[in-house]
Order: sequence, then C-alpha cells, then structure tokens
Amino acid sequence: MKVPFYTSTREYELYKEEFDAAISEVLHRGDFILGKDVLEFEHLAAEYLGVRYAVGVASGTDALVLGSDILGFKGGEVLTPVFTFFASASCIVRAGGKPVFVDIEPDTFNIDCSDLEQKITSKTKGIVPVHLFLQPANMERIMQLAQTYNLAVLEDAAEAWGMKTLVNGIWHYAGTIAPIGIYSFFPTKTLGAYGDAGLMVTNDEELYNKIKSYRVHGSSQKYFHDYVGYNSRLDTVQAAILKVKIKRIDEAIQKRLHHARHYNERLSKFEEITIPKIKENNQAVYYVYSIMLDRRDDLAKRFQEKNIGYSIYYPLPLHLQKCFAYLGYKEGNFPVAERVSKRIIALPMFPELTENEVDYVCDVIEDFVKHG
Repeated sequence: MKVPFYTSTREYELYKEEFDAAISEVLHRGDFILGKDVLEFEHLAAEYLGVRYAVGVASGTDALVLGSDILGFKGGEVLTPVFTFFASASCIVRAGGKPVFVDIEPDTFNIDCSDLEQKITSKTKGIVPVHLFLQPANMERIMQLAQTYNLAVLEDAAEAWGMKTLVNGIWHYAGTIAPIGIYSFFPTKTLGAYGDAGLMVTNDEELYNKIKSYRVHGSSQKYFHDYVGYNSRLDTVQAAILKVKIKRIDEAIQKRLHHARHYNERLSKFEEITIPKIKENNQAVYYVYSIMLDRRDDLAKRFQEKNIGYSIYYPLPLHLQKCFAYLGYKEGNFPVAERVSKRIIALPMFPELTENEVDYVCDVIEDFVKHG
C-alpha cells in the first residue's frame, strides 16, 4: 500500500465537474485580476467567519507582510513563537521590525503566554500569535496583554481555518479576534486552493480600506497612490476554486476529525507516543495530525520504506535558522521548542484518506514501537 501525506487529486476527481465549470467560467469571462469570483469568495469567507470584512491576497505570507506593515511594526520589537513557519517571523523583518522569539507550551505547541509576558519591554510594538496544527493559541490572554501594554496584534491563522476558541465567554473563529487576522489557502491547508492564495480579515472599516489599498500598490484610485503598497491580489481562478470548496468545508473538517479519532484510538495506548492535547476552551480542526516520539528519524525512515508520506513541522526552530543568527540566540534558549523539533512528525491527514490507509499507518507505527 502507498499512503500519500496529502493529495488534491482525490478531491478533484470527486467534484471534477464543479471545479472544471468554475475555472472555465473565469476563462470565458477573462476577469483574471480581482474578478467576480474574488468578491464573491470574500463575501462567503466573511459570512462564514462572522467578520465584517475579508480581503483576498496572493498568499498567507503576503497577508502577514501587509498586516505587519499596516500595523506599524517598523522600528520595534514584535513577539512571535519560535516554533512556527518561517513567514510568521520574516513578515516582521520585512516590515522593518525585530522578531523576539517566545517558547511554546509542551502540550499544545502554541505560544507560551507566560514566556510572552516576560519578554514584553518598552521596545515591544506588537505580537504575532500563531494558531498551530489543530487549535488556537490563548487569544484571551494575548488580547489582555495587548491591551495592558498597548500592543498591536496580527493574528496568524494561516493553518487555522475553522478552529474556534473562547474569548470572554464567547466562541470566536481563530483569526477573527485581533484587529487583523490572516489565512493561507496553500493547497495542503484545511481550506486549500490549487495554488497560492491568502486572506486578510478585520472588523475595522479603516483597516479594511487600508488593506484593500495596500494589495494594489497602495492605491484606492488607479494611478493615484496613498501608500507605498504591494502587488498582492487573490487570483480569480483560485477564488473560483475556493468558492467550490468552501461549500463543503464543514464536511471536510468532520472527515479530518474522524481520521484524527481513528489515529487517537490506535495510538493513544502507547506510552512512547505523545499526542497533542486539546484545551477545553478550544474547538480543534485537524489541519495536520502530529505525534511525538523518540527515534523520530528512525520512524521517518520506516515510513519511507513502507511508502507512507509524512512531514516534519518543524525540524529546526526559528532561533537556530541561519538567517536569524544576527539576533544572537543560541541552542538551549528555547528548550521546549528544541525538544519538540527533535521528536515531532506529522502523519497523513486529508479528508479523502481511507480507514484502511489510517490503519496501515498505525500498523507500521505499532510494529515500530514494539519491535524497533
């Protein structure tokens, strides 16, 4: 048996006629830049998330860069987790700020708010919290700290479509709590396009107008520029694809949950394996299903031998990346993230995965744990 880590082809074959029709319609209309489907998808996304405004951009990374610029991170320190995708920190640098890394919680892999508070200084301008893997970070505490210290917050929900968290007793979708939230629609994401695509959301009309301007060279009227903006627009073809997919997103989320429960049932009996814990104030969405164990690299080799796809999020924390050497961090500065990075591995996870495939993955893991 061969089990892919992720594939889009099964979904495409299931709904081929709808995808082909959506793409064909764009080609026939020829409105490739900020076309009809972009506006319609923005409305669908805003309605789903319960926010006033949604703006499509070219990628989740671009959304972070635009957000960092708009929120004024230039010249200041900005706190973000050390264990996350590169873009959560590079956006700060691109905006002229200095990333200050924060360790993570050992049971959720999300930003540790105790470490976060300790690193707030007079130079701190903002926070970029990241909702990682399957559940949101502690946004209630983060927003409290932001208010206390007058900090801007850019909510990185690139992986977090559909996740929810309680803030002041009210359930909110991840990405809708801070002044600006962002999403990635990279193909592997829970709501994934068939190429690069991203979204920025806000409930603030002034920020909304600024985001719209920033994505088209800082212009609200053609050839007249209020800001030195960017060229970052959601492609109309990708918007058309996302319109097809968002109709079934809750069904897709439930299928991911079904696979996660299957994995939990098979793997939770092994003391050698650590499975992330979901906090009571969070509703999880399994963008990925990660486990931790010693001999992670040996298991990865076994997966290769058995034709099982996998990924390692993330093999090297950001403070040890060569490009951030100038920040002066050293090995040992972030013990939780460093330990997790050596033990974590992500198993196949996508809606069209079959139960037989999940069982096969678990059989291989079980044999590895029992017999090496």
